Amino acid sequence: MTTAAPARDPAPLDEGGITEQVGRLLASHPPGSTPEVEFLGAQFDAGLAWVNFPVGLGGLGAARGLQRIVTERLSAAGAPMLFGRNPIGYGMAAPTVLAHGSADQQHRYLRPMFTGEHIWCQLFSEPGAGSDVAGLATRAVRDGDEWVLNGQKVWTTLAHQARYGMLLARSDPGAEKHKGLTYFVVDMHAPGVDVRPLRQLTGDAEFNEVYFTDVRVPDAERLGEVGDGWRVAITTLMNERVSIGATVGARGSGAIGTAVRLWEQRTDKDPVLRDRLTALWVESEVHRLTSLRAAANAVAGTPGPEGSTAKLHSAELNKAIYELCETLLGAEGMLYDDWTMRRPESAGGFGGGPQRMFLRSRANSIEGGTSEIMRNILGERVLGLPGDVRNDKDRPWSEVPRN
Repeated sequence: MTTAAPARDPAPLDEGGITEQVGRLLASHPPGSTPEVEFLGAQFDAGLAWVNFPVGLGGLGAARGLQRIVTERLSAAGAPMLFGRNPIGYGMAAPTVLAHGSADQQHRYLRPMFTGEHIWCQLFSEPGAGSDVAGLATRAVRDGDEWVLNGQKVWTTLAHQARYGMLLARSDPGAEKHKGLTYFVVDMHAPGVDVRPLRQLTGDAEFNEVYFTDVRVPDAERLGEVGDGWRVAITTLMNERVSIGATVGARGSGAIGTAVRLWEQRTDKDPVLRDRLTALWVESEVHRLTSLRAAANAVAGTPGPEGSTAKLHSAELNKAIYELCETLLGAEGMLYDDWTMRRPESAGGFGGGPQRMFLRSRANSIEGGTSEIMRNILGERVLGLPGDVRNDKDRPWSEVPRN
């Protein structure tokens, strides 16, 4: 009797296979005549949402770097792209749910997350816990099969649009601060959740403060083990830095493209300004090519500290370019009258004139981890330098002095 060979998973697709998959998707669901949610659902089902995810969960088990091919071809065909409307879901929630969620959570959350039917937000920072997220005070108290949440979060992007949030809470005040945390998925429409706008320098309120008063969360909506929230949070944070810092546009696009246009409009071709512009253009191109190389070499799993490099460089570069834009504008750079408070449907302050983008760029070195924190990570985890002194190491969180 002949024994059948064990079934094997199909080999991961290469660039040609991905291209064929995209072609079949466009042929069966023309972007011009297919409703947005239907197209994105078909993209997910075809494994082209996150190609490095497993088959059946929006992926094809392919290399992460091949996602660039999908994005470029679909963008050229006019397909819907929702990254700006759901950046937390696409770049942070999805890989966290994949890495730490149950099979039920993965099947319930990933598809509507990708189609934009469910917007997500990230509930980490607090008034007394910004760069030191592990010092947070929002409490999670177990009550049978539920947890009761009380506390306040701040700087929560798109909380006013979100259906679900990723929340890190203190479940054991007697443990050392990194060890007493638990991670939850929270229904942002649940009783006791109060979202309030935070008006920014630009006039927009894409950020929010969120209050939790006796909010009940089923234990089934926990991600990871009780007390293991910091490890789950690292997955979110590392993916956040990659999604912020490693976005790859066309050569000369984005902020540096704005600077070049302003230079071309000037009648005074100041050689000093020309040199500044040239240096920033070269730096932008180096960043773009480095990001392309990183994307091509990316593998499955949680990104490492190298993501902090891209995030740090992109933040500081963006600020420098828009500072030059203000200089190129001259006195006109002082004009800004768009102070109407808006509740945006997308994040990141995309769009608007250079004056507005100059104001918005100041947040780049704060959001997603400050530039100072990025330097610490690079020094400690990449260069192997000694870590910062921690007076609270191994002390119970309840005994650590707080403001």
